[in-house]
Amino acid sequence: MTGFELGDGQQIEVRGRLAVYEQRGELQLIAESVQRAGEGDLFQQFMALKAKLEAEGLFEPARKRPLPAFPRAIGVVTSLGGAALHDVVHALQRRVPQTPVCVYAAGVQGAQAASELCGALRRAGERREVDVLLLVRGGGSMEDLWAYNDERLARAIVDCPMPVITGVGHETDFTIADFCADLRAPTPTAAAELCALPIETWTSALGAAESRLNALLQRRLQAGAQRLDWAANRLGKPSHLVTRQQARLSALAQLLWQRSKTRLERNTQNAAQLGLALPARFAAALRQHRQRVERVQFRLAVLDPRLVLQRGYAWLADQDGIPVIQARAVGAGQALKATLMDGEVDLTVTGTRPI
Repeated sequence: MTGFELGDGQQIEVRGRLAVYEQRGELQLIAESVQRAGEGDLFQQFMALKAKLEAEGLFEPARKRPLPAFPRAIGVVTSLGGAALHDVVHALQRRVPQTPVCVYAAGVQGAQAASELCGALRRAGERREVDVLLLVRGGGSMEDLWAYNDERLARAIVDCPMPVITGVGHETDFTIADFCADLRAPTPTAAAELCALPIETWTSALGAAESRLNALLQRRLQAGAQRLDWAANRLGKPSHLVTRQQARLSALAQLLWQRSKTRLERNTQNAAQLGLALPARFAAALRQHRQRVERVQFRLAVLDPRLVLQRGYAWLADQDGIPVIQARAVGAGQALKATLMDGEVDLTVTGTRPI
């Protein structure tokens, strides 16, 4: 049994025994086991674990988590003495110097490396200090990278509460950790570049957003100004509106008074013709009604703007009839109209003096 399909051009290692085919006098090799040359048992273990985890759904794209657009902090799981850490930190300082970097130290090679890598992932998950993790190391042989083919590490990556980006070895190197990670980068430097866009990109995006907001604000202000102008044109001069309302109320009060007076006079005449005296309650009601009418007439007289103008005040408005109530609203040379008690006066502003 080979555990893989044999094909032309493959390099293999064969274990077996030699025998002689006596009829032809040929030397034969009776193979007992076959494995890939140079990889042997490690490659078979790799393929077996890959098939197992893939069957469990650990490699499914639907399980992979999206990377944060703006990570508050970035974690790095690697050896403190390796070149990978230097490359990652240098790339992050160049692209996102404002983002903190947390290092979770672990061995990256040897018998204890897989356990240390799992422990570093657990510490990062428990502390919740970062939004994304970089699992990186430099290149090497299959034996050098074997810790990243450990089943415990694969499950620790899947169980990690934050997204994990792997950058293990060179571009041609693939490990079980790469298949389980949320994103695989070809190198440690590439992993750092994938987890954070350069600061210039965000500065440009913020500038574009600011321009859009300013344009939207200007459109809103213009629309509001147009609505205000439309409302002012409909309203016209407030003094004219008050005058119209006062005239209407005066007419209504006069009409009610005339009707009540006519009705009372008619009832009084009818009572006199019949030789009857006006009941006391009707006389009291008449007095109360007259008092109410007098109070209404007094209130209407108080609201009359002409009373204010009679005291020496004037109503100022611009040429469109919009009231002027603040000195800073006008400028030198502007034409205004003043409404006095007996007419209107055209004015020209020569200057303003704030109080």
